[in-house]
Amino acid sequence: QAFFFFFFVRFFPPLSIPPALHLPAAMGDAKEDKKKAEMYSYKAPWPIYGMNWSNKAAKPYRLALGSFVEEYTNKVQVVELDESKGEFKLMNQFDHPYPTTKIMWIPDLESKQPDLIATTGDYLRIWKVAEDGKKTSLEVLLNNNKTSEFCAPLTSFDWNEVDPRIIGTSSIDTTCTIWDVETQSPTKVTGEVKTQLIAHDQEVYDIAFARDTHTFASVGADGSVRMFDLRSLEHSTIMYEEANEVPLLRIAWNKQDPNYLSTIKMDGNTVVVLDVRVPCAPVATLTNHKAPVNGIAWAPHSACHICSAADDKQALIWDISQTPRNSPEPILAYQAAGAINQIKWSSAQPDWISICYDNTLEILRV
Repeated sequence: QAFFFFFFVRFFPPLSIPPALHLPAAMGDAKEDKKKAEMYSYKAPWPIYGMNWSNKAAKPYRLALGSFVEEYTNKVQVVELDESKGEFKLMNQFDHPYPTTKIMWIPDLESKQPDLIATTGDYLRIWKVAEDGKKTSLEVLLNNNKTSEFCAPLTSFDWNEVDPRIIGTSSIDTTCTIWDVETQSPTKVTGEVKTQLIAHDQEVYDIAFARDTHTFASVGADGSVRMFDLRSLEHSTIMYEEANEVPLLRIAWNKQDPNYLSTIKMDGNTVVVLDVRVPCAPVATLTNHKAPVNGIAWAPHSACHICSAADDKQALIWDISQTPRNSPEPILAYQAAGAINQIKWSSAQPDWISICYDNTLEILRV
């Protein structure tokens, strides 16, 4: 337990910041009802780290939140916006061993799949939300290390949008594991390892799929972005290497234009945008943040928009349609009262992004 929390605090430090956010559209002489239409907030009883939107079009204002508490037992909450009251309501809460390093809902805009949530921490777990949303139960715990009582913490994962049976996880043991998950089992969700590979020379911190069933990329402590093809795992392509081997913490793949990826480095104030057709050199470097960037997310409906959030209390939206340019200016900026540690863009409701800091979730109309 002590090792897991050392790892988590080292690379995913919690933020204790007074919550407040001010949208340009909600400032000045704007009316109160306008302000409410642009932003909603929710306060959890603990610091929030893991956070993500539901991907079902029928549930566009539902999110899952994970606690960051330095104890074995942490929590995950499912919350949903009651539009008539203009406030979030808690649908259910369940225990989670250790803090979640990432939370994702099953990619399922058309509601053809069961209502599933995946989480990582010590293991990959998949949970099922009841039809009324008032209960969540564990469906399966996926563990690829059968020979030891100890586990290597999972730093992140991604759920393939094209084929929801595919999940990829990244670990501090230098590996990425691709799981084959049966999500429509008549009984319970099941899963087995499709393949496991040594992806980097050091810890792997994040993984992201392209918008297909076979291409994924990863980043890690060796400071490199590596691209893999599940049809030919004998080889990988080094897309980018950070000077002085500064660790890269996050990677996000443009789902509308698979030629573009973005990444951030440890303690870095910039977002690096890469073009897979031009390896090694960034096509754009987004430089307006004044403190370390913690999160990045591409727009689900646009190939040229990306958002970022940082310790400088800013959430920025960028238009990179004019790349290659060295430093595009952000087209929208949200100023918070404190550092932001997560940012997500809703695929079911592309007009909304979510941020969190301290114990507060905010959703913002963009």
